[in-house]
Amino acid sequence: METAASLPIVEVLGIAASASLLSGWRLYLVVLATGLAMRSGMVPLPDHLQSLQALASPWVIGIAAIGTLAEFFADKVPWLDSAWDAVHTLVRPVGGALLALAIVDPGEPAWQIVAFLLGGGGALLAHGGKAGARAAINTSPEPVSNIAASTAEDVATVGLLWLIYEYPWAAAGVAALLLALTVALLLAIRRLMRRMFGPRSPRAEDAQP
Repeated sequence: METAASLPIVEVLGIAASASLLSGWRLYLVVLATGLAMRSGMVPLPDHLQSLQALASPWVIGIAAIGTLAEFFADKVPWLDSAWDAVHTLVRPVGGALLALAIVDPGEPAWQIVAFLLGGGGALLAHGGKAGARAAINTSPEPVSNIAASTAEDVATVGLLWLIYEYPWAAAGVAALLLALTVALLLAIRRLMRRMFGPRSPRAEDAQP
């Protein structure tokens, strides 16, 4: 496991970016998983991330656990998940920005500013992609796809957190993958919205009786 002194800034920023993007999906789960990992040592974190020790507070873990439990069930009920996402439009980006700020060494104020800005922006993008995709899924009358998408987000969040904390060198790649997925979701949602609400072609209008 790498030490704080040997952890390159690229890996640090990769961890910050990945955690922020995942916060756009599951902020409470990210905080809970990180806090439990810090407290129990079950998942060895890089020494550099000892700055996140505050997340290991029983109070923080308890509140994050309540939020995680509430989100777990709310996110699997069609349209309730969209309402939950709407309420967290500000919460997730702020949480992602603060997580990124905590991950970067306080002795590097310039990088902290970069991490804070990019962390908030990344969490907002991920939140937008997730919320838009779930709203699109909710147009389907059957609940299975909603539950499947929510469960996939839960599993992916925990698995990717373990990956970036256990193997910091892979964090930049994980962040790039998450960003690409987020952009792809946003573009797909944009195309869907244009098809649903865009101007109808004259040929389509002429075909109507």
